[in-house]
Amino acid sequence: MDLLIVKERLTSAGLKATQQRMVVLHALTHMHNHPTAEQVYEAVKPENPSISLATVYKTLEAFVANNLLHKVSSPEGNMRYDPKLEHHGHIHCMNTKEIIDYHDEELNMLIMDFFKKKKVNNLTIKNINLQINGEKINPDKSVSIK
Repeated sequence: MDLLIVKERLTSAGLKATQQRMVVLHALTHMHNHPTAEQVYEAVKPENPSISLATVYKTLEAFVANNLLHKVSSPEGNMRYDPKLEHHGHIHCMNTKEIIDYHDEELNMLIMDFFKKKKVNNLTIKNINLQINGEKINPDKSVSIK
């Protein structure tokens, strides 16, 4: 993602486009592994030696609060960050520690239908974020979702 687009995303979210915020958001959009704050820090530190881990944490939390990122928790208790804002689920591979995105409207509709059939009152479902935990049978191969 171009830095001009990064700046535009920050300002449209109501955030000041500081150098730290720009480099963190730029790095995140190029990381496709749902990184931890520490991984983001390690990615930006070489080109930005004055940035601190605390700044990265605060920046990520500001991004979450302003809907630029989503938090994804892992079974190990680590918070990971996801720059993909469209509705999707996650498969957490416990043996490789990967988090894999999946999109399945049919599954979302099944869940919505379940809540309708159960007549859950006083609740409006805004979105569904389903996380599936499993293990890769062959960790050297990627998981394919059909």
